Amino acid sequence: MVKNNTKKEPIEKQLWKAANKLRKNIDAAEYKHIALGLIFLKYISDAFEELHEKLKAGESEYVGADPEDRDEYKAENVFFVPPSARWSYLQSRAKLPEIGKEIDNAMDVIEKENPSLKDVLPKVYARENLDPTSLGGLIDLIGNIALGKAKARSSDVLGHVFEYFLGEFALNEGKKGGQFYTPRSVVELLIEMLEPYKGRVFDPCCGSGGMFVHSEKFVKEHQGRVDDISIYGQESNQTTWRLCKMNLAIRGIDSSQVKWNNEGSFLNNVHKDLKADYVIANPPFNDSDWSGDLLRKDGRWKHGTPPTGNANYAWIQHFIYHLSPSGQTGFVLAKGSLTTKTNGEYEIRKNIIESGLVDCIVNLPAKLFLNTQIPASLWFLSKNKANGKFRNRTDEILFMDARNMGHLINRRTREFSKEDIEKIAETYHNWRNTDGDYEDAKGFCNSVSIERVRDLDYTLTPGRYVGLPDNEDDFDFNERFTNLKKEFEKQLKEEEQLNALILGNLKKVVIDVGEN
Repeated sequence: MVKNNTKKEPIEKQLWKAANKLRKNIDAAEYKHIALGLIFLKYISDAFEELHEKLKAGESEYVGADPEDRDEYKAENVFFVPPSARWSYLQSRAKLPEIGKEIDNAMDVIEKENPSLKDVLPKVYARENLDPTSLGGLIDLIGNIALGKAKARSSDVLGHVFEYFLGEFALNEGKKGGQFYTPRSVVELLIEMLEPYKGRVFDPCCGSGGMFVHSEKFVKEHQGRVDDISIYGQESNQTTWRLCKMNLAIRGIDSSQVKWNNEGSFLNNVHKDLKADYVIANPPFNDSDWSGDLLRKDGRWKHGTPPTGNANYAWIQHFIYHLSPSGQTGFVLAKGSLTTKTNGEYEIRKNIIESGLVDCIVNLPAKLFLNTQIPASLWFLSKNKANGKFRNRTDEILFMDARNMGHLINRRTREFSKEDIEKIAETYHNWRNTDGDYEDAKGFCNSVSIERVRDLDYTLTPGRYVGLPDNEDDFDFNERFTNLKKEFEKQLKEEEQLNALILGNLKKVVIDVGEN
């Protein structure tokens, strides 16, 4: 049984290593549905079993209740799990060769009993390439996750494991993984900066639902009421939408307004009338296939018609369109969008800036994202920068350069630390809040007037405004060039010595062979 021993790795890492060994030759893109589907099944079974025991005992408000009455579970917002789909039943049959078919059947009956899960759960367990022995081992492994019977405890533990597995599968899949997963530290930074305590939260390209999960987590951690926020989402990839629905359900988050259609948010805007308090998103970078030619006269393009070959400025205007009169949006975008002058994008950016919408721009470091090496930035827009909730900053924009922040977790992936996130978010809050204690810091942050942005022809690149850090102001080119030259000569000498050694050894081998 897997135990959370403080001397060992966290439980989610132990589980991942064990589950990954059972993967064998199955591709990560396929295996994620197998593992995550079982974690989800374990969660809803745990929640069901806890309420089932209470109903069976028939005490307090449950006197006379029928433990097999579906309405009892619906009233408590718990999924009803039929006998053939309960974890205890499936685990007892884990060693049987037909276990894959049993789990597929379990997923089917759960969907039939719970309409909100229709077409969500994976039925991939009876495939020939999935070894029944390995599947049985995975069931036993996940069966050991539950730590106590409380539903909340189960939700926290299983939810954390689910999120960790999502991240690891995204790392394994690389570029494809980035399509369903926004790195956790980027999501946390967006949430910490926007502080979505109350209102409607919208993500029109929601992936596996990380923005929603961390919005709810943020409210809980700051002693707010989760019921005070409601979530709305849209996703064009059905497989990713299924992951999102499971990710939210495992935390008890209402996902009824998270919709799927394969046309996407531009062609089929399912929340057309929504005005959200917060729009938080990580749209595809530089998407050239967004059907822009069919939307030339769309009502969302208030600041200019975006080019058909790049969706960046279509996304920006889509987000603005969905903001309430005092709404705010924070989103990730390719860094090129800060300076582009092609195909009308310059005019759109100019109009957005002159409308007083741009609140803050953050330059991001490289290697944060799994699916692209394109440099990225964070944009924060506010529909009303003089609404009284914060300081009136109508004529100002805050620029931050975080390119040198974060740390590598492997050779190709970087993430922000908790301290990095706090520094960036607190700088923004100190600048924005009426009681904030903000100061410009060379090389990191600068509060700039829109007049200054006009002078620089509406470029939004933070590096143009924050300057160099104090310790780089006295940069000596000649000294640096001399040092680099010495390093190069040293490396060249070492290589020459190594080549001479190799050549000498080869000659010795040839002589020895000749003598023999």
